[in-house]
Amino acid sequence: MPDVLDLGYFEKGSAELARDVLGKILCRMMPDGNVLRRRITETEAYYGEDDTAAHAHKGRTVRTEVLYTGYGRAYVYRCYMFWLLNLSCGPDGSPECVLIRGVEGSDGPGRVSKAMGFSKDMYGKELVPENGLWLEDDGFVPERAVSGPRIGIPYASEEDRNAPLNFRSV
Repeated sequence: MPDVLDLGYFEKGSAELARDVLGKILCRMMPDGNVLRRRITETEAYYGEDDTAAHAHKGRTVRTEVLYTGYGRAYVYRCYMFWLLNLSCGPDGSPECVLIRGVEGSDGPGRVSKAMGFSKDMYGKELVPENGLWLEDDGFVPERAVSGPRIGIPYASEEDRNAPLNFRSV
């Protein structure tokens, strides 16, 4: 039986968490009671107000409030027609997060959103089974992981665009 990751697991920097969640199982309780479980295959780290690619770069706003209120929460935001999922992390007051860019069977954050049924009502919820969204660890470790530049952030500085903060299991 896999272990449910407790909230303390998320109390680490975004780059460390982005690497560490590769191979973990993202779980989502659906409205009909079924639980979707998909292994995480790609992530991207955002490290706070100093990161020009991060939503928190402009400071604390209604949109980014959850990033400032603690680790282990869902930061969902609308991008085109999808609600994208980020995991808040880092110490209290540090607006860091990890974008879930891929799970088994779904590459790209929009496809992950569609497959897992993410929605606005998840915003700010702790990542625990009682809230219908959580992570599990069954001991699986990807054979190999690679990092590279982040994807789809043309507005960020060149340094932040090229930072090797995209992580994939291969």
